[in-house]
Amino acid sequence: MSDTVQIGSEGAVTTIRIDRPAKKNALDGATYRGLAAAIAGARADGGCRAIVLTGGPDHFTAGNDLGDFLRVRDGGGDLSALDFLQGLADCEKPVVAAVAGWAVGIGTTLLLHCDLVIAAPSARFKTPFVDLGLCPEAGSSVLLPAAIGTRHAVEMLYLGVEVDAATAAAWGLVNEVAADPLARAAELAAALAAKPPGALARTKQLVRRADKARVADAMAAERDAFVTQLGSDEARDAVMAMLARRASGRR
Repeated sequence: MSDTVQIGSEGAVTTIRIDRPAKKNALDGATYRGLAAAIAGARADGGCRAIVLTGGPDHFTAGNDLGDFLRVRDGGGDLSALDFLQGLADCEKPVVAAVAGWAVGIGTTLLLHCDLVIAAPSARFKTPFVDLGLCPEAGSSVLLPAAIGTRHAVEMLYLGVEVDAATAAAWGLVNEVAADPLARAAELAAALAAKPPGALARTKQLVRRADKARVADAMAAERDAFVTQLGSDEARDAVMAMLARRASGRR
């Protein structure tokens, strides 16, 4: 288990928290492996009936660690994100996300695989894949237009626009905005955990059944396109430029 992923439980609810504050909860290989293991553990735990996924008060996650992008490009990294995303997509137990602060890149797209999303007023959502010379992942090319409409998805995926919490709720990217999103997520998870688990699991399976094949196809196509783009000169230049801006104190 990664020391950047914290796991707790209360009753039948398991809480998984991204905990890498020094890096604004950016996800590296170790963190992805920790998240994948945490999801797998919760799925296998007969005492767990619902999952809360959260981050910190200022950053849900700043997205993929850009240094890892460069290591993967140069053959020195891994693609552990795929194991985490697949486990999340396949999870038969309900997952409630609590988001405060920034949810960048995969920080937004992973939410599309959660059943309920609660945002703090501070939450900000952004998918700057094109700006990094990359393309959508996590099935977001299918799931994001389905969730918020094609026009809004184009704004996020093409233009990389920043979406605040109120807009995210209006668009349908999140269920609601709450002053204490973690407490609200825990409340909803506890309510879900009290439901008959077999009926809830079958209901989740049925709700997601129509999109399952399309999402699987999208994730496979996105993976191939993402790896190709990651090896491109434009992605290298964009990532290096972003790292340089951060080093100079600019966002």
